[in-house]
Amino acid sequence: MTQSSLQATEEASAAVVKAPDERVSLSSMEAKIKEKYVVNVGELLNDADPDKPLDPKSPLYLMTACFLVMDNGFVLIGKTAPASAKNFNRELGEKFAYEDAIRQLWPLEGYALREKLSQR
Repeated sequence: MTQSSLQATEEASAAVVKAPDERVSLSSMEAKIKEKYVVNVGELLNDADPDKPLDPKSPLYLMTACFLVMDNGFVLIGKTAPASAKNFNRELGEKFAYEDAIRQLWPLEGYALREKLSQR
Protein backbone atom coordinates (compact mmCIF):
# COMPACT_ATOMS: atom_id res chain seq x y z
CA MET A 1 0.00 0.00 0.00
CA THR A 2 1.28 3.45 -0.81
CA GLN A 3 2.02 5.90 1.93
CA SER A 4 -0.65 8.51 2.55
CA SER A 5 0.14 12.20 2.64
CA LEU A 6 -0.82 12.09 6.32
CA GLN A 7 1.81 9.44 7.00
CA ALA A 8 4.42 11.44 5.09
CA THR A 9 3.63 14.54 7.16
CA GLU A 10 3.77 12.50 10.36
CA GLU A 11 7.15 10.99 9.49
CA ALA A 12 8.64 14.35 8.51
CA SER A 13 7.42 15.93 11.74
CA ALA A 14 8.58 13.05 13.93
CA ALA A 15 12.05 13.16 12.38
CA VAL A 16 12.75 16.65 13.76
CA VAL A 17 10.76 16.64 16.98
CA LYS A 18 12.55 17.68 20.18
CA ALA A 19 9.69 17.04 22.63
CA PRO A 20 7.68 13.97 21.55
CA ASP A 21 5.16 14.36 24.37
CA GLU A 22 4.48 17.95 23.27
CA ARG A 23 3.21 17.30 19.76
CA VAL A 24 0.09 16.10 18.05
CA SER A 25 0.68 12.84 16.25
CA LEU A 26 -1.35 11.04 13.64
CA SER A 27 -1.63 8.02 15.93
CA SER A 28 -2.83 10.13 18.87
CA MET A 29 -5.58 11.62 16.72
CA GLU A 30 -6.60 8.28 15.24
CA ALA A 31 -6.77 6.80 18.75
CA LYS A 32 -9.50 9.34 19.58
CA ILE A 33 -11.78 8.26 16.72
CA LYS A 34 -14.79 6.44 18.13
CA GLU A 35 -16.63 5.87 14.84
CA LYS A 36 -15.81 6.32 11.16
CA TYR A 37 -18.31 6.35 8.31
CA VAL A 38 -17.34 6.77 4.67
CA VAL A 39 -20.16 7.19 2.17
CA ASN A 40 -20.85 8.02 -1.43
CA VAL A 41 -23.05 11.11 -1.13
CA GLY A 42 -25.30 10.22 -4.07
CA GLU A 43 -25.97 6.75 -2.69
CA LEU A 44 -26.56 8.15 0.79
CA LEU A 45 -29.14 10.65 -0.48
CA ASN A 46 -30.92 7.98 -2.53
CA ASP A 47 -31.12 5.74 0.52
CA ALA A 48 -32.41 8.64 2.64
CA ASP A 49 -35.27 9.46 0.25
CA PRO A 50 -36.01 6.59 -2.18
CA ASP A 51 -39.17 8.39 -3.35
CA LYS A 52 -37.03 11.18 -4.79
CA PRO A 53 -34.21 9.43 -6.66
CA LEU A 54 -31.27 11.41 -7.95
CA ASP A 55 -30.48 11.65 -11.63
CA PRO A 56 -27.98 8.81 -12.28
CA LYS A 57 -25.60 11.41 -13.73
CA SER A 58 -25.78 13.66 -10.67
CA PRO A 59 -22.37 14.96 -9.58
CA LEU A 60 -23.33 13.89 -6.06
CA TYR A 61 -22.40 10.33 -7.09
CA LEU A 62 -18.85 11.60 -7.51
CA MET A 63 -18.64 12.99 -3.99
CA THR A 64 -17.34 10.99 -1.06
CA ALA A 65 -17.81 12.05 2.56
CA CYS A 66 -16.13 10.76 5.69
CA PHE A 67 -17.73 11.30 9.09
CA LEU A 68 -15.48 10.93 12.12
CA VAL A 69 -17.12 10.77 15.53
CA MET A 70 -14.53 11.50 18.18
CA ASP A 71 -14.48 10.02 21.68
CA ASN A 72 -15.80 13.31 23.09
CA GLY A 73 -18.73 13.40 20.63
CA PHE A 74 -17.30 16.02 18.27
CA VAL A 75 -17.99 15.24 14.60
CA LEU A 76 -15.75 16.07 11.65
CA ILE A 77 -16.77 15.78 8.02
CA GLY A 78 -14.17 15.25 5.32
CA LYS A 79 -15.10 15.36 1.68
CA THR A 80 -13.70 14.95 -1.78
CA ALA A 81 -14.88 14.92 -5.37
CA PRO A 82 -12.97 14.84 -8.66
CA ALA A 83 -13.26 17.71 -11.12
CA SER A 84 -14.04 15.19 -13.87
CA ALA A 85 -16.36 12.19 -13.66
CA LYS A 86 -13.77 10.27 -15.69
CA ASN A 87 -11.39 10.51 -12.73
CA PHE A 88 -13.77 9.15 -10.08
CA ASN A 89 -12.23 6.33 -8.08
CA ARG A 90 -14.18 5.07 -5.06
CA GLU A 91 -11.14 3.81 -3.15
CA LEU A 92 -9.20 7.05 -3.61
CA GLY A 93 -12.30 9.08 -2.76
CA GLU A 94 -12.62 7.25 0.55
CA LYS A 95 -8.92 7.76 1.30
CA PHE A 96 -8.97 11.47 0.42
CA ALA A 97 -12.19 12.17 2.34
CA TYR A 98 -10.68 10.55 5.46
CA GLU A 99 -7.49 12.57 5.04
CA ASP A 100 -9.55 15.75 4.69
CA ALA A 101 -11.29 15.03 8.01
CA ILE A 102 -7.98 14.35 9.77
CA ARG A 103 -6.50 17.57 8.36
CA GLN A 104 -9.39 19.44 9.99
CA LEU A 105 -8.71 17.72 13.29
CA TRP A 106 -4.98 18.48 13.37
CA PRO A 107 -5.22 22.23 14.22
CA LEU A 108 -7.97 21.55 16.77
CA GLU A 109 -5.78 19.02 18.53
CA GLY A 110 -2.84 21.44 18.29
CA TYR A 111 -4.89 24.15 19.98
CA ALA A 112 -6.03 21.74 22.72
CA LEU A 113 -2.44 20.63 23.35
CA ARG A 114 -1.18 24.24 23.41
CA GLU A 115 -3.89 25.08 25.94
CA LYS A 116 -2.84 22.12 28.09
CA LEU A 117 0.85 23.07 27.88
CA SER A 118 0.10 26.68 28.84
CA GLN A 119 -1.50 25.46 32.08
CA ARG A 120 1.76 23.90 33.28
